[in-house]
Amino acid sequence: MKFLDLCKVYIRSGAGGGGCVSFRREKYIEYGGPDGGDGGTGGSVWAEAVDGLNTLIDFRYQQHFFAKNGVPGMGRQRTGADGDDIVLRVPVGTEILDEDQETVIADLTEVGQRVRLARGGNGGFGNLHFKSSTNQAPRRANPGQEGVERTLWLRLKLIADVGLLGLPNAGKSTFLAATSNARPKIADYPFTTLHPNLGVVGVDGVEFVVADIPGLIEGASEGRGLGDLFLGHVERCSVLLHLVDGTSETVAEDYRTIIGELEAYGGDLAAKPRVTVLNKIDALDEEERTNSREVLEKASGGPVMMMSGVARDGVTEVLRALRGQIDADRLRQTPAVEDAPWHP
Repeated sequence: MKFLDLCKVYIRSGAGGGGCVSFRREKYIEYGGPDGGDGGTGGSVWAEAVDGLNTLIDFRYQQHFFAKNGVPGMGRQRTGADGDDIVLRVPVGTEILDEDQETVIADLTEVGQRVRLARGGNGGFGNLHFKSSTNQAPRRANPGQEGVERTLWLRLKLIADVGLLGLPNAGKSTFLAATSNARPKIADYPFTTLHPNLGVVGVDGVEFVVADIPGLIEGASEGRGLGDLFLGHVERCSVLLHLVDGTSETVAEDYRTIIGELEAYGGDLAAKPRVTVLNKIDALDEEERTNSREVLEKASGGPVMMMSGVARDGVTEVLRALRGQIDADRLRQTPAVEDAPWHP
């Protein structure tokens, strides 16, 4: 299924039904009086976060969503039927923006959250509503209220606990494949990952979600490479895992490049907790590991862990460090596996 995290939709709520002008007419009743009913209410447009979706690809093929209009009122004091609502089912983590792409209307971060995007128009009053002691035969009725028409943007930000950062070919996809059941594309050329991938990682009886985004390069904030469009998917993470290629000859510059892009992106992304890891240590001897680690610690100003995603050396220690940074309420207990009775 193709990944899509930004789309434009056009919505319109239903108009209310018009009121009815009618008079009671029955045999032997000369002055029956008004009996026109009210119009029905137009349908509203809602958005709901549902489980089982991780892309907005459905909105690529349908962009227009129009709710039903209310039915006009009828004689014999009959009120028109209300128009049916329409619901936009979106993945958890979807932001709904106004047409300017800046004003946030809603942020759906939990399954079952609903928000009304356009309210249906009220139905008009029939002439029965205007009856009074001084006007016993009103010949007026209100038209229904018009619906609301809007143009909105849907932007998906994946819900994950850990976000992977690094230059292209830093080993992010290899780490995700080694620690979860996710199978991202892995190759020996840059920009192998073209869209974010999610994987569920388990360590010491708990599970958390890791998001792998395409690699950043210098100038990504200005649109170079794949740009910084995918950084929004790690905005909700509790901690960032910054992988640095240990085989690179410019370890410190590689680190500063990613940090500079995070600061250029803005928000609180650069201030999030980070775990810095020197990756691909299986290709280095002991002296090279020590030198690269010292250089990276000096550039980052903090501790640096060492790991090899291919050889799975130091992976468990990195996962435990990430677990310590994640909020306790976001960790999920691994379900216990019970021994099923044997059946022939």
